[in-house]
Amino acid sequence: MRFIGIDPATKTGFVALDVNGEVLVAAELKGAGKSEKGGISIPTLVDLENQLYKLLQPFDEIMIEQAAAGTQKGITTGMIHGGLRSMICRRGLNYNEINPLHTKKYVGVTGWKGEVGSKVRQKDKEKKAAVKAAALELFDYTHKSDNVIDAYIIARAALNLYLLREYKPLLDHLPQQQEVLQAILAKTE
Repeated sequence: MRFIGIDPATKTGFVALDVNGEVLVAAELKGAGKSEKGGISIPTLVDLENQLYKLLQPFDEIMIEQAAAGTQKGITTGMIHGGLRSMICRRGLNYNEINPLHTKKYVGVTGWKGEVGSKVRQKDKEKKAAVKAAALELFDYTHKSDNVIDAYIIARAALNLYLLREYKPLLDHLPQQQEVLQAILAKTE
């Protein structure tokens, strides 16, 4: 059994963990072909979907990140998210979803910086750097791709959700991790 984390985008993060949380596969998937102005071409999307299909195996426990609210490229995002979910279904597998805010919350990143009363929202690069630093600190995991780091966090959430459902000891015990797992569990029951 493997635990899969998927961070869908034009560069999709994919991580597979074993039951001990060891990385079996860590890859950034990018569809071959030219991108269209303002979006993704159908041949590029199909190639991305096929890459995911080939990586999936029977009995994989999958968690996939939902589209971020207010995304700027809604059509492209919808095509990618829908296409990747179709590939999971074609493989005869099920998946759980995790909100992008919960992916960050799982490692203690709020998206804000500063002291109470004078907090400001982190910019995209700052948020990505904070998530990368948190993954390194909490899990001793790093990767050159922010998408793969997110997929790793998502895969850990998938593994811990499985352990929670099986009444087995969890790998991750921080309060925010428990809150995220309970929120996902509440949506699946």
